[in-house]
Amino acid sequence: MRLAWANLLHDPARLITTLVGITFSVFLMLYQGSLLLGFIRAASAVIDATSADLWIMGRDVTCFDFPAPLPERFGHIARGIAGVAAVRRTVTGITQWHRPDGVRQTVLVIGADEGVGERFPLPRLTGTTLLPDSLVVDRSNARLLGVTSIPTDGELGDRRARIVAFTDGFGSFLATPYVFTTHRDTIRYSNLPEEYTSYILVWVQSGHDVEHVRQELRARLPEADVLTGGQFARRSRLFWVIGTGAGGALFIAGLLGFIIGVVIVSQSIYATTMENLDEFATLKAMGASRLFVLKIVLWQAAVLAVAGCAFGIALALPSVRLTEQFFIPWIYTPSWYTPFVVAASLAMCALASVVSIRKALSAEPARVFRA
Repeated sequence: MRLAWANLLHDPARLITTLVGITFSVFLMLYQGSLLLGFIRAASAVIDATSADLWIMGRDVTCFDFPAPLPERFGHIARGIAGVAAVRRTVTGITQWHRPDGVRQTVLVIGADEGVGERFPLPRLTGTTLLPDSLVVDRSNARLLGVTSIPTDGELGDRRARIVAFTDGFGSFLATPYVFTTHRDTIRYSNLPEEYTSYILVWVQSGHDVEHVRQELRARLPEADVLTGGQFARRSRLFWVIGTGAGGALFIAGLLGFIIGVVIVSQSIYATTMENLDEFATLKAMGASRLFVLKIVLWQAAVLAVAGCAFGIALALPSVRLTEQFFIPWIYTPSWYTPFVVAASLAMCALASVVSIRKALSAEPARVFRA
């Protein structure tokens, strides 16, 4: 509507200030939300990379990174449960990577049996053949591990090892990078007992109820927790987001970003409407209907919201990509989040307009004749 455009362009300084406020709020919501969502995804990345139906673990294990040892016999017991199709193991251990330049770096070694999941990064030669004494690391940790090319030789736990491949999506949010290898090699590199394992993964036969098999395993293994993959992933995310200071800080920052965005957008839209209150009074004095005034206010809010969202997204998305490339590899903006931020911004502008609309509609036509 031309009148709405005229109101917006009447005071360029007010227009720019409002757009800057909305742009900043959208940027804040998108960037801080990407940090929080990336942190949540990284908290369960290894769990999500497997295709197991059930996870057997020590009692009250809070997340994948801090396991409790399990006896090998738990796996034998699981194989004897009706409906169990396959049982495989995953193990973790803390040790030191001796870089080619002599620097030592503490790493979390993660090993698994073949077949835990197509997305699980294991050192392979061809097809399903696993390479012994070989490692896979996340590309984002290459500099920290002193890897400039593939393959790179070094020592892991005072044993010779070779980094043979990069993977993506497993950047650790801790100061300890992940290193992936086979279950057998993890035991050797971490100097763990041969019968040691951290988790036992169970696949349920087609046609059998996963929950029924889980209850059977819980009855046979009262010393352990038995969770579905989704349940374990949620437990890990809740631990890192709520149970730790780092996750709590990101959660609060993300929440504050959204609240600040709401306040900025609301104040900007309200102030813009109040600046044009005399114009609305003039329209009513000229016989304009309440619906006409309502359309003008909503149109102004929509224009400001769309323009602010466009500028905010144009600034935020490149910033997220630069952050991912140089600083925080696990920052993540899912495909649904940007439309969500846009929808939230439009909703905030509409809500802010509700209050200002009441002022616009209640403007007395006679005020235009007052000195």
